[in-house]
Amino acid sequence: MQQAIQAFLLVPKDSDFTIKNIPFGVASKANGNPFPATIIGDSVINLAKLEALGYFNGPLFSTLGSKVFDSGNLNKFVSLSRPYWKEVRSQIQTLFSCGSQLENNQEALAEIVTPVQDTKNHLPITIGEYTDFYSSKNHAFNMGSIIRGPDNAMQPNWYYLPVGYHGRRSSIVVDGTDIRRPWGQVKAPTAEKPSFTKCKRLDYELEIGAVIGGAPNNLGEPIKVNQAEDRVFGFVILNDWSARDVQVWEYVPLGPFGAKNFASTISPWIVSIEALEPFRIQLPEQDPEPFVYLKEQNHTSFDIRLEVLIGTEKSPELEHFTTSNFKYMYWSVNQQIAHHSITGCNIQPGDLFGSGTISGTTKDGRGCLMEYTWNGKEPLVLKSGEQRLFLEDGDVLEMRGFAGEGENRVGFGRCKGKILPALDEAYFQS
Repeated sequence: MQQAIQAFLLVPKDSDFTIKNIPFGVASKANGNPFPATIIGDSVINLAKLEALGYFNGPLFSTLGSKVFDSGNLNKFVSLSRPYWKEVRSQIQTLFSCGSQLENNQEALAEIVTPVQDTKNHLPITIGEYTDFYSSKNHAFNMGSIIRGPDNAMQPNWYYLPVGYHGRRSSIVVDGTDIRRPWGQVKAPTAEKPSFTKCKRLDYELEIGAVIGGAPNNLGEPIKVNQAEDRVFGFVILNDWSARDVQVWEYVPLGPFGAKNFASTISPWIVSIEALEPFRIQLPEQDPEPFVYLKEQNHTSFDIRLEVLIGTEKSPELEHFTTSNFKYMYWSVNQQIAHHSITGCNIQPGDLFGSGTISGTTKDGRGCLMEYTWNGKEPLVLKSGEQRLFLEDGDVLEMRGFAGEGENRVGFGRCKGKILPALDEAYFQS
């Protein structure tokens, strides 16, 4: 049972940002510099100001000897360890609970708190490296069925290891960033040779991103699976945009490249494991039994409801059409970390791990359009009568995620992007 605490700041009904949450991000005011922040209800809280005014005075934080929240990202804080993260989160909850020393200190609150509508979100961390996995069994089976047929849907290695590939961190953007339709080489199934063209099969992927924190492991020393969770600072929603037609031609033999490197969008607030702990659930038993380096004492995930909504130029009001859940994972985040480091790879604070597309058990739980439309054979029909096989110019795609309800709700906010038209072909001729 969660502790009974109530914020003195206004928290609207069904807010993602109750006092039970306390996510971490980076915000700025108009024409101001970005600052580390958290959010309660519709109030953005400046962590740099809290630190400067001496409110982070717990037994761990007060002995650090240097500022942690004095830069425009969370990397210093992320590089600490879970006891420090928990102490800061607990102090914030205490400071903004009814009856606290801050409640009637209007002078301090004026410095610390800004209405969310007067702020802008930024990437919460300077991302080091980005790795994307493929860990939802429902998604893997559906995609394999589309490509190879249901009898040969699952590749032999899938049940033995968390399949993944290294992506590109420079094109990871924050919620609200427009996404330009990419160009690339495409080869139609009946064509003799490829063509250079605008992507015509633009897709999204519904994922959760794990932000890595803590001290890096030494090169050559893998992270043990039952210690891996201490390396997870928290989670974001992740949309790993995909150019499906480009991917089909380019991915042999080394896997995705340009089809996956043009943009990935994350939600701006990193939600902690502590906030999600009440929603931890057991994952199904794995068969075959994992190798010893992947064998967890507790094979778990979190009951996080994930939603996808779309708006079009004709019908801009967002329409919900997909519901999935982080519980539909086969390989856990801890197993992903253990496998990533088993060769001795040194994982750094600020790295980002994508879960891979998360799909439920029904059609309206499929985590991408390639799945939802069964590779363009079963259109998504919107209330307006419009149909989508893949994303079109002007479409707005929004993802949301939350656990719990009411005053116990813990959410991520939104992860949103609008599709801009591709550059004109003349761009490449000059």
